[in-house]
Amino acid sequence: MSDENATVVITDIRAALSATDKEAESKPACLLAVGGDLNGSIFNLPEGETVVGRNPDCQIPLDFHGISRKHFTITVSADNKVILQDLGSANGTYINNGKLEGSVPLKRGDTIKVSTVTLKYIPKGDPERLTYDKLHEDANTDGLTRAYNKRYFNDSLETEVKKSKVTGKPLTLMVFDLDKFKSLNDNFGHDAGDFVLKELAKVIRENGIRQGDILARYGGEEFCILLPNTNLKQGFEIAERLRRMIEKHQFIYDGKRLPVTASIGVADYRQGINTGTDLFKRADSAVYKSKEGGRNQVNFFKA
Repeated sequence: MSDENATVVITDIRAALSATDKEAESKPACLLAVGGDLNGSIFNLPEGETVVGRNPDCQIPLDFHGISRKHFTITVSADNKVILQDLGSANGTYINNGKLEGSVPLKRGDTIKVSTVTLKYIPKGDPERLTYDKLHEDANTDGLTRAYNKRYFNDSLETEVKKSKVTGKPLTLMVFDLDKFKSLNDNFGHDAGDFVLKELAKVIRENGIRQGDILARYGGEEFCILLPNTNLKQGFEIAERLRRMIEKHQFIYDGKRLPVTASIGVADYRQGINTGTDLFKRADSAVYKSKEGGRNQVNFFKA
């Protein structure tokens, strides 16, 4: 390799490392679940106090036997000092295999254990975070659309329903199918169908959802959007705006505009709903009402 080529390679490596460091700087401190049912899950630690416990309204809810309703807190100060404190839990909080007494500052690589759950502390801006983010994304997103996958959605739906049961805060679910998608595949080819799914997810991510909403591909041409802190009226308005946006968007493939519309169903958490499945069934039944009514429309569940 010539000296000139070697210089280019070194420059490229330095640029890549610099870009990685810059990306890492934007990442907050977090807890990484190690092993068990939550393996690979990442819980961000924003500035202020984060409560961890079995209660669904905790900022980090851990619904496992042996964990107290409010088990411990982690407090992040403005100067990035991070303090762990037990809340008088019945079974204790363990840090690096020793029982926590009072409160302690956290440092890189510390492990926190409560019941069967082990959490590793990763500080703000640590490049190690990027590796786990990538693994988390690969495990929880749909390969084609990069929307969340069905498993992640179902887990999130159950968690949000539990939160609403405890807190009384509104929760709305939107389910939608692309209209006549089989005909689109038959007439324009499966590559065109894949293009539509990818483009649709991109458009929704950029224009159709808010921070905190959860977009997932449930399967085939069926998508879901979970809308925390959103009542039925607000959810219906968001769904109608989304329907119009899909209808007006130009899905251009191989020089042709493809016909794309969606039938949408909306349902909210209310009395009689005990699980995420209950809420999903209601929203899904509203989708069928939209299809039976002529497609390309929004309906909400009526008991």
